[in-house]
Amino acid sequence: MRAPGSDVEHGFPHLETVRAALTALYRRLSYDGVRTYGLSVAPGDVAFSDQDDLYLGVQRVARVMVRHLRLPDARVIVSFREMRHAANVELTAGPEYFIELNSRFKTHRRDIGAALAHEVTHVYLHRLDLAFPGTRDNEILTDTTAAYLGAGWLLLDAYREDSVSSQKLGYLTPEEFGYVLAKRALAFGEDPAVWFTSPQAYEAYAEGLAVARRDERQPPLAASGWAGRRRYARDRRWALGDPEAPPAVGAAGYAFETGSPPRVSFPCPTCRQRIRVPVRGRMRARCGLCRTVLECDT
Repeated sequence: MRAPGSDVEHGFPHLETVRAALTALYRRLSYDGVRTYGLSVAPGDVAFSDQDDLYLGVQRVARVMVRHLRLPDARVIVSFREMRHAANVELTAGPEYFIELNSRFKTHRRDIGAALAHEVTHVYLHRLDLAFPGTRDNEILTDTTAAYLGAGWLLLDAYREDSVSSQKLGYLTPEEFGYVLAKRALAFGEDPAVWFTSPQAYEAYAEGLAVARRDERQPPLAASGWAGRRRYARDRRWALGDPEAPPAVGAAGYAFETGSPPRVSFPCPTCRQRIRVPVRGRMRARCGLCRTVLECDT
């Protein structure tokens, strides 16, 4: 995992990869599998004071992550050493996994849970045989999985920044972590903001939540705003008025297909799987992957 640094990237540069990770997670686990992670890691379970024994405490927090991610037969052995990155995990066939944490965590114990959330999620994805090609995309998949399955709020809470220093763990930007946590909150009805100790984490979550809610207001969803509806109607007229025209992809990701009947496809706001429905006005659609029921006006 990437170590804390002075330059913190902001915004949503990895958003499409994050969305692809959400889709891949639902496809691999299924709706029922994802729903088993309805409760996040509790703050009290990963609390780590200076009075706690370092090695007993770090093993305790590691076990919390193992249990949360349903890895009952995975024994995680944690050690510390000087290194450039925040942490590293040795992925083997098991049953033991070896995690190394940067020695700085010996005196920054409040962030040990965040570092272990990321590394144990690597173990989890290794067991699932779920990976993206390339180191960068695979790390984004790991951060997204940790956050969406209830352990990654710790990674956002580890983000702190002021005029003289900054710290961020993981590969997602703070706002992207906020986006994934907001997606989880909207799907599970669990608000992680009450657990944040970092004011910057709360601000990043609010920005991510705004983008997540925007996903739920894109046409052809009935909740879309006036401007989006007008743009959608214009694109629909252009696409369906010319039977030779190729599928038209709108800015919101919808695409029209001519035929009998004509259809429109668009990304599910929950899991980003594409949904394909007839163009026939008001209707209700259900995502076959995450089972979200959507009110549409096609």
